[in-house]
Formats: sequence, structure tokens, C-alpha cells
Amino acid sequence: MATKRDIELADRMSEHEALMWNIEKDPWLNPSGSSLTILDQPVDMERFRRQLRHGVANVPRLYQRVVPGFGRISTPAWVPDPEFDFDHHVREIDLGGDATDRDLLDLATTLASEPLDRTRPLWRFVAISGVEGGRGALWSIFHHAISDGIGQIRMAELYQQIARDEEGHPEIDLEAIVADAVAVHDAKEQGGDTATGVVSNVRTSVEHLARRQLGLGRRALGEVMLWPADADRAVDKATSTVSSARHTIDQLSGSSNETPGGSPLWKERSRHRHLEWVQVPLDDLKAAAKAEGCSINDAFMAGLTNGAAAYHAERNADVDAFNTSFVVSTRTDNNMAGNSFTPVLVQLDGSVSDPVERMLEVKRVAEEQRAAASKGGGMNGLAGLANLLPTSVVTKTARDRAGKLDFATSNLRGAPFTLYCAGGRVEATIPLGPVAGTAANITALSYDGSIDIGILVDPVAIDDPAGFRRNVVDAFDQILAGADA
Repeated sequence: MATKRDIELADRMSEHEALMWNIEKDPWLNPSGSSLTILDQPVDMERFRRQLRHGVANVPRLYQRVVPGFGRISTPAWVPDPEFDFDHHVREIDLGGDATDRDLLDLATTLASEPLDRTRPLWRFVAISGVEGGRGALWSIFHHAISDGIGQIRMAELYQQIARDEEGHPEIDLEAIVADAVAVHDAKEQGGDTATGVVSNVRTSVEHLARRQLGLGRRALGEVMLWPADADRAVDKATSTVSSARHTIDQLSGSSNETPGGSPLWKERSRHRHLEWVQVPLDDLKAAAKAEGCSINDAFMAGLTNGAAAYHAERNADVDAFNTSFVVSTRTDNNMAGNSFTPVLVQLDGSVSDPVERMLEVKRVAEEQRAAASKGGGMNGLAGLANLLPTSVVTKTARDRAGKLDFATSNLRGAPFTLYCAGGRVEATIPLGPVAGTAANITALSYDGSIDIGILVDPVAIDDPAGFRRNVVDAFDQILAGADA
């Protein structure tokens, strides 16, 4: 695609990325999502590989592996992988010619359950053929430490086109490019000698810590120097700092979410997964939201919550409040890689069923919690604190907290026009967000006039995923009907 993106890559993970990397040591807390792109025909593999090799060559993160920092002094580093093997990251599967959408959803779920090799670059593609109607599909995963959802959508521009017959990139000697990057890195590390490498790792780790502490010190010193000229500033700053610290501790411990609530039916958790897919007309949902002064995200969360309420009503289960979350992007750049987002926790009344009332409730509660979350200094502030704790403490806290969430949500904006991938027209892209100990992750991705909603559930928690999907479809139909009335 013609879009020009920045490719600015740090040598080390941010505190936030390091936290996601560390908590994955508990497989229940895998933070990475994936996607299933359904195409009107299978990809031309020669063309696709050529496009992707060109993309990897231009985004070094895709041929880098993770090297731990020295103890907890610094975050893990990214280095070129001397054993990089492109073929390891690109696979093909033929489903025989009559595979259904249900078969694709099940296959995507199975693929998503396979962990990435943490000793290699953290991504994988599977090209799928043999789908009924002559169609194909493409499944992909990038570790969350590489990029957040927005960054991963931008990364798809590396291998997608705006015309079926768009001329692709020429062959590129990717292996030579990686070898050169390895040689430069080894030279920088004084030849890669083991003892020297350890010393270098310690040195760079200490330098990283010193820079981080120096930055904090400078900001603190600059602030203190202003206090004699403004006596009220010291009091205001102290109050603000206490508020920020309290919110950060609440976010880490979950103590901010002690009010009654949560589904009585969705308490159990497992590592099993089941994927459902819902498609909603984008313009109609936008019109329904706008009519009530709400955002698309308000309408999206309203449809999900009313679907959850209907699921419980059918089973005569009372719910005081649903515990859920949404993601706020804090990106201000044009970069492909990196993470810049903050999760926001919300509680929504379990008894509401009117779609307009629900949208207005979501709008009010989301605005309140978004403002509260901004006081915590973002995820890097929280992650910086968490990364100083033993991993076992962090994973236990994270799992306990996730166990209180009925469902996590994310809403991503994709291309508003038709896309192609190595000759195949993109019919839909279904996101699989990380369940990570919740009862479900429900992620929406807009594309070419529709919103594709991937509902990835823990079927031990939500034991009738198809029924839940039906409830969600009905809830969105009610929201859209209100806009048509």
C-alpha cells in the first residue's frame, strides 16, 4: 500500500512491553492477539512471500529476537536474530476445498493457542486454502511486545494492496540484510565474545537505568525549583502525586473494583477458547450512536453488554453489574511498531435492557473512568512499578484481576475501502483479542463499511458461545432498529 509510515524502533522494550513479556510466563495471561482475514481466493504464495520479505527487510523488529536485560536493572533488548529463518514464520494449510466459515474460526482458534517461540522473532503467518466457494484466508499473529492493535493494522500495509493486480515488490535478499544487521550488532558488542557480551549487557543495562533515573531526577528537580515562587504549587503537586499513586496501586491490585458485580455464571476460567463472529453495518451503527450523542464505541459496548444481559435473563440469572473494560489509544505518532494504550475498567448496570438507556450509561461511565485512568500516568507508570516486583506476584495479581472481568473489549479502525492481499480480495478481518484470564475478549475492527467483531470466549466460563453470539446479534439489531425508527 502507498501509505508512508514511520519505522522508529527502540533498542529496548518499554516498561509496558516488558510487563506484557514477563506476565506471559503464565500461559493463562498471554497478551497477544491474532487475526483471521477471509479472502475471495487464496493468496498467491509466491507473491505473498515476496511482499512479506520486503516488509520484514524494512521493519527490523520482524527479524529481531528478545534478549533479557541484566536482572531487573533494565527491560529486555531487541537484537538481530543470527538464526533468522523466514520459512519458520510462514506456513501453508490446505483444508481440502469444502471448509466452512465455522472451520476457519475453529482453525484460527487452534492456531492462536500455539505459543510463539520466544527465542525467535515474534510473529507468524498461516496461508489457508481449500475453503468452500474457492475462497482462502490468512491467519497472522504479532506478539503484543512488538506492537499494539493500531500498530498491527498499520503493519498489515506491508502485505496488503489497494488493487487486485497491483504490482508488488521485486525479490529482495532478506537473508543478506539480516546477516549485515547481525554483523553490525556483533561489532558493536565487540565481536560477540561471551564474557564481553555479559559485561556489555550489564553496562548497557546500568546505562539504561541511569538514564531513566536521571530523567526522573531532572523532572523532580525542575519541579522543586518552582516551589519557592509559588507556594500553592507544592501543595497541588503533592495532592496530584498522591492521587496518581493511589490510582496506580488500585490498577495493580484491583482494589478500585471492589463494588458488587460480575456474572454469577461466568466465574470459572480455563485455557480453552472458542471463536464467534458478528458483522454489523458501520454506517448504521454510527447513525444510531450519533442520534443519542454517543460514539461508535459507546454503541459497541452497549450492544455487547445488552447481549450479556439477555444471555443471563434467558438463564434466570441476576447480575448487579457487568465488569468490563475498553482500550484508549494514546498514540500520537505515525509509527508501525510500539505500544501506546491504556485499558479502562468500567462497571455497567446488569438490569438495563433499553438500547438508548444503555448507550447513555456507557457514555457517562466511560467518560468518568477515562478521566480517572488518566490520573494514573498511563500504563508505563503502572508497568514500571509492576516490573520491580517478583514475576510470580505480578502474574498472580494479574490473574486474580482478570478473573473479575466478565469481558474485555477493544475497538479498532481499519481501512474504509476495499483491500487485497496477494491477489485475494479481503472480505472480512476477524480479530482475536487476548482472553488472558477473562471470560471473553471481544474486539471490533471496522473495514469497508462493516464492523467485524471477534468474540473469543473461554467456553468453560461462557458455556454456550453460540447462544451468546445470538444474544449479541439481537442486541445490535435493537440498537440499529432505534436509528431506523
